Amino acid sequence: MSVAFRRDCDEEHLEPKFELPLPPGPNIVTPRGLALIEARNAALDLEIETAPAERREELLRDRRYWRSRLATAQLAPVPNGETVAIGTRVSIKQDGRARVLEIVGHDESDPGAGRIAFGAPLAHALLGSVVGEEVESPGPNGTITVVAIEVRAAT
Repeated sequence: MSVAFRRDCDEEHLEPKFELPLPPGPNIVTPRGLALIEARNAALDLEIETAPAERREELLRDRRYWRSRLATAQLAPVPNGETVAIGTRVSIKQDGRARVLEIVGHDESDPGAGRIAFGAPLAHALLGSVVGEEVESPGPNGTITVVAIEVRAAT
């Protein structure tokens, strides 16, 4: 019989499932970010207990990722509010448009909600700047002016 007609199992023909990639560098988190990681771990533990067998492997992979993120989490120092840092909300003006961004850890980032990871090019450009300072934009948009810096309460 030709090998083309032989099939040992359906699993051979599925796409391989790789581990979830970890962001490079340190896992710096805000207090809110740490709470989100802890909650995700707890939710996965509960979900795995009642999950059907076909979902179990995917959930275990997710749990390995989130447990790794919890084990490597480093709380960011409490910002002083004088410079842009992880855990601050910064108001900027770019191309005549005002924007408000919160600098957070990788797992907490949500650009649609105005939360960007400290490793993002825009956040990287802003880190360490002070109110009134103009910084070079990481893109073709010229400069960014820091209008205000606010320390986010630990939640």
